[in-house]
Amino acid sequence: MNVIAASATPLPPMPPALKTVRVVVKGRVQGVFFRDWTVENARQLALNGWVRNRRDGTVEAVFSGKPESVQEMVDRRCRVGPPAAVVTGLDAFPSDEEIDPAQGFQRKPTA
Repeated sequence: MNVIAASATPLPPMPPALKTVRVVVKGRVQGVFFRDWTVENARQLALNGWVRNRRDGTVEAVFSGKPESVQEMVDRRCRVGPPAAVVTGLDAFPSDEEIDPAQGFQRKPTA
């Protein structure tokens, strides 16, 4: 009996899983260019999602993209913010919000 061995063709690499987090930034974060700064930085990191002011004085954002880019945005950039900001706290939560990549990263109205 002849048995033909299947070729061991490697599979193409899987694209990295996406990570999505919701962030609430506290401190002096409104009126200091925080939202526009966030949009600019998120786009530099090829992240999708949105940012908005909240009536309680915080800034809320959802970041979706490569895990390392999301981590960079949350842990390194948002914890500091733009030059005029004073970040006193940051809460980050996993999010199951579906973000449409075609929308990119946007600024939303205050909630």
